[in-house]
Amino acid sequence: MNILMVLTSHDRLGSTEEKTGFWLEEFAAPYYVFKDVGANITLASPNGGQPPLDPKSDDTGAQTAATARFKLDRAAQNALANTVRLSTVTADDYSAVFYPGGHGPLWDLADNPDSIRLIEVMFGTGKPVAAVCHAPGVFRHVRAPDRSALVRGKSVTGFANTEEEAVGLTHVVPFLVEDSLKQNGGVYSKAHDWQPYVVVDGNLITGQNPASSEAGAKALLNRLTAHHGAAKLLQSTR
Repeated sequence: MNILMVLTSHDRLGSTEEKTGFWLEEFAAPYYVFKDVGANITLASPNGGQPPLDPKSDDTGAQTAATARFKLDRAAQNALANTVRLSTVTADDYSAVFYPGGHGPLWDLADNPDSIRLIEVMFGTGKPVAAVCHAPGVFRHVRAPDRSALVRGKSVTGFANTEEEAVGLTHVVPFLVEDSLKQNGGVYSKAHDWQPYVVVDGNLITGQNPASSEAGAKALLNRLTAHHGAAKLLQSTR
């Protein structure tokens, strides 16, 4: 089982002087969900190398068991420091793709042609695609096989407008994730702010916020298990 995780390379929070990047929990929790079932994990980013960490995700109050585990895991730290360039990734090599959030993806991955192409190919060939928190913003320009917006008519979630307002960045981000999903025809729903919430619509898996990252990764594994089980059943009946 080969799983690709795609992280942002963007480190500036709009025109402010503040830093941004990927959110640590949204990387660490899924990473260990995949690692603990023996998956082969490849990490990629637009620029390759070390993706920028949103410093706020390293605050004491944002730490979880997964982030604590990561900080003691030299192998995981080394893998993160050496992500491959997204442009070198071939969709055929992977069973699924997972996008951690953080604000960074809104500036680079949402418009990145390599990311758009990757998602279109993977989804078009029946492979699970998952994104949590701000990462569902990467679907903004992605098309389904019929060339409609990927999320059109599909049940989705992502970082809520009320959550963006709560962190004071409504007028800093280039677009709001909730608005983008709705504008593209997605059937958006959410839980209360900061509560875990994951939506699965076929091979499209979305999580609302950092608390949804572990459940989102497990939902992706469930889709892969269902695929593999169906494939085995098909082979056994031939």
